[in-house]
Amino acid sequence: GQLPTWLQGVLLRNGPGMHTIGDSKYNHWFDGLALLHSFTFKNGEVYYRSKYLRSDTYNCNIEANRIVVSEFGTMAYPDPCKNIFAKAFSYLSHTIPEFTDNCLINIMKAGDDFYATGETNFIRKINPQTLETLEKVDYNKYVSVNVATSHPHYDSAGNVLNMGTSIVDKGKTKYVLFKIPSSVPEKGKKKSHFKNLEVVCSIPSHSLLHPSYYHSFGLTENYIIFIEQPFRLDIVKMATAYIRGVNWASCLAYNKDDKTWFHFIDRKTKKEVSTKFYTDALVFFHHINAYEEDGHIIFDLIAYTDNSLYDMFYLKNLGKDFEENTKLTSIPTCKRFVVPLQYDKDAEVGSNLVRLASTATAVKEKDGNIYCQPEVLCEGIELPRINYNYNGKKYKYVFATEVQWSPIPTKIAKFNVQTKEMLHWRQDHCWPSEPVFVPNPDAKEEDDGVVLTCVLKSDPKEAPFLLVLDAKTFTELGRAIVNVEMHMDLHGMFIPEQVVKTETE
Repeated sequence: GQLPTWLQGVLLRNGPGMHTIGDSKYNHWFDGLALLHSFTFKNGEVYYRSKYLRSDTYNCNIEANRIVVSEFGTMAYPDPCKNIFAKAFSYLSHTIPEFTDNCLINIMKAGDDFYATGETNFIRKINPQTLETLEKVDYNKYVSVNVATSHPHYDSAGNVLNMGTSIVDKGKTKYVLFKIPSSVPEKGKKKSHFKNLEVVCSIPSHSLLHPSYYHSFGLTENYIIFIEQPFRLDIVKMATAYIRGVNWASCLAYNKDDKTWFHFIDRKTKKEVSTKFYTDALVFFHHINAYEEDGHIIFDLIAYTDNSLYDMFYLKNLGKDFEENTKLTSIPTCKRFVVPLQYDKDAEVGSNLVRLASTATAVKEKDGNIYCQPEVLCEGIELPRINYNYNGKKYKYVFATEVQWSPIPTKIAKFNVQTKEMLHWRQDHCWPSEPVFVPNPDAKEEDDGVVLTCVLKSDPKEAPFLLVLDAKTFTELGRAIVNVEMHMDLHGMFIPEQVVKTETE
């Protein structure tokens, strides 16, 4: 096929790549050692490159020729040859665990630099052209967080907004929202962006010892949206996991009888909206988008009724027939919540406060809390992406992978949240990855651009390829076939040529 002449730059993606080291194997697919790969678009041609992230975790494991650094789903134990004192010390030092720097989930841009990110307090700077691993950054040196999301947001000035959890710091467990500035003062050229990191606000956890797990958060023009779901980490269990011989993932529990709390933070005053909004128990990983309309906050996310998704990816469940054998017990559902920030304070108890055209409701209760029920937009999509120029604004289109009852995507979908229309791309025996929308530099419309996705073939003898779709019509413009064993990746970003001067070999 043919690529648009304006498509120049690098698609950079991240995901778990190595699951066996020596005789040892990871238990979980999300634990594998991070493998970066990139597709460089230059004058109508595509160049491929991949490289393992040379994290401290990678180096220690490779040197020992076995897994020696624990991951979320795999606990690693000290060498049996160690003497008794060294062993006892290893056990004690795991109480507040030293987390891994195997940053395998996403790519983040801070200033002019790029970082591989995971969900711990470590990120790794990388060279987006050569994929070389550079310095390690510990968020904890600049802000008190033990874990952080790998789905940051970027404001109009290019600053990074992100969230992390501070576990029992000064007897409190809280969620911390922080900002990494896009530029540092002239005189401090040697200073890092992180030295100028600013804490925007913090939200106390509903429970001191059971903070909520979260993978992303929402952003509108004036508010930050944080959802505290009843899918929680048990800190006491986590501190004793190593001694008990279990992994940290087993310390996550979902309580289906609990509430899901919505927190809205005013970006100007940095204060939380005092009204308490909540919905029924749900588990979710990905926010799609959020915006404000006529005194309401509208946010769309992909939710589940249980936490079976994580368990599906234990490697013991991913055998050769897993497509047939592995069935989700809860299908991902795209839900729209409509939350009235401005409402008549004298409204009757039991009345629906939503004044917009939507089947979503927000009902006032006796105690003043507001119980929200969503509008279901569609089912069966995951790994959602939008035209990020519309982030925080009223929008139409979601680009996503489509999953039915299996956790492996078989289609790419374009969904119109306003008309509910859906377009698909699919081909037999193809497993596409998260679709990335790249806008045409001269775009006048939201869907004027291309969608990029890496496609694996279920038959290992067939070569994988990068697919380029016209985002408007969803027709194929071209594909770049890559004769390598490509891994299933998670997330990534497109970096336009002017941001990273591409070099081809």
